Amino acid sequence: MIAIQGFKPRQELLTALNEVTARLAAKDSTLWGPAAQAEASIRLNWIDLPEASRDLLPTLDALSAWSRECGHKNFVLCGMGGSSLAPEVIASVYQKELTVLDSTDPEHVSAVLSRDLSRTCFIVGSKSGSTIETASQKKAVETELTKQGLDLSRHVVIVTDPGSPLDQESRASGLRVINADPHVGGRFSALSAFGLTPAALIGVDISLLLDDALDAARTFTEPNSPAAIVAAALADSAMRFVGFCDRNSNVPGLSEWIEQLIAESTGKDEKGVLPIVATDPDSNLYPIITFTNTGPLSVHGTLGGQFIFWEWVTALTSYLLKVDPFNQPNVTEAKEKTGALLQRWKGSGVVSPAPIFETTNIQVFSNQKFGSIAEYLAATYAMNPGYMALMAYLHRGIDDRISLLRENLEIASGVPVTFGWGPRFLHSTGQFHKGGPRTGSFIQITGATKILWPIEGSGYGFETLVMAQALGDNEALSARKYPVTRFHLKNRGAGIDEILSAAQSL
Repeated sequence: MIAIQGFKPRQELLTALNEVTARLAAKDSTLWGPAAQAEASIRLNWIDLPEASRDLLPTLDALSAWSRECGHKNFVLCGMGGSSLAPEVIASVYQKELTVLDSTDPEHVSAVLSRDLSRTCFIVGSKSGSTIETASQKKAVETELTKQGLDLSRHVVIVTDPGSPLDQESRASGLRVINADPHVGGRFSALSAFGLTPAALIGVDISLLLDDALDAARTFTEPNSPAAIVAAALADSAMRFVGFCDRNSNVPGLSEWIEQLIAESTGKDEKGVLPIVATDPDSNLYPIITFTNTGPLSVHGTLGGQFIFWEWVTALTSYLLKVDPFNQPNVTEAKEKTGALLQRWKGSGVVSPAPIFETTNIQVFSNQKFGSIAEYLAATYAMNPGYMALMAYLHRGIDDRISLLRENLEIASGVPVTFGWGPRFLHSTGQFHKGGPRTGSFIQITGATKILWPIEGSGYGFETLVMAQALGDNEALSARKYPVTRFHLKNRGAGIDEILSAAQSL
């Protein structure tokens, strides 16, 4: 069950949702208007997953038995967005070990693959297999396993849609494949094979997740249900920025999963709710939702209940905002620009413009000229933007101190600041950046690396791919005349120290 407190939505918004919850439960694809109906008609099976995913239990039991027989002790998930965020939360909540490789930073890739892989099981999750990050990771995994003389069929599990290119290719190669429901979109897939396959392999009792989700979902069509109340509250303009803080809760990591779900679903047509993953439950800039049954706004419940609850909330909020929750029209822009850069750089490697300012540890790329890192940081909020987005194309897990910059900038600027690891945020808040309200100011942080990690058959390596993704998104943002500043760390550790020191001086 889900317990909420502190939400006081406008009555007319709540009334409007009370009138449509039964239609959502019945998978009415007309809810979000004629333009959204075609996409919605093939994206609504997430509503049934608390029951339908029980059909996976025998298959996943057999897969877990196979994994034990193979002697797997380490589990690595290669995926992006909805394919990786939900399993990461599940592992955190159940205190299980799962390494998530959702980065193209060569330092991150090297840290995961440069070791003995004889007892490692790789789960590759992708609806089609065409996502450049996951496809590149899969190639790197296969190359490294082969180098170590290991049989791919005993170390790789594929999760994909039935009949996808990845499905066909993997089956032909003798790999184990788990098919997901093709009528569930990636960010709504927590309770599908994409979320449950990694969970089963690391030893989570997924039947409990499904039981909890089903118990919660049974209440959502009741009048003034928690889902309707929270959705009505989020659709109010007072909640256009909303923080999520899972500190000291029973669902650590849930905030980042919610961030992707809400930002990518609602951030389009110059509308949207921007979630901010907060480390502190208090803010004077925006309301913050906690998960501890305390504080002004709280949503409390089990993980399975939270998954289905926030999927319902997102779909209902999108109904009130009049946006299609199931498409992501602006995500492809950065992908296309990334692809163009990779083609342009074949044979030459990364070609970057000259920095406009430089210190011992940092290069700055901007259309303005100042004399210090602090001045460049101050310039990012000098025009009083609606929000700021901090995007770090670095090694998550090692370069984590850079995330402290978010709070420093928020205090200095007095505007909401989000933080995202690149390129994973491109499948999350990246849609909101380009499709939501045109009020953002953007900071990219990239980092030098000495690691060259080729991607077999591509003509480039991860060191080139990650820079193409950063500069491709930079081009997509700049084309909209958004303010974008890039700080390139020539020395990652010292550069982080320098930029944090500059931010503290503001």
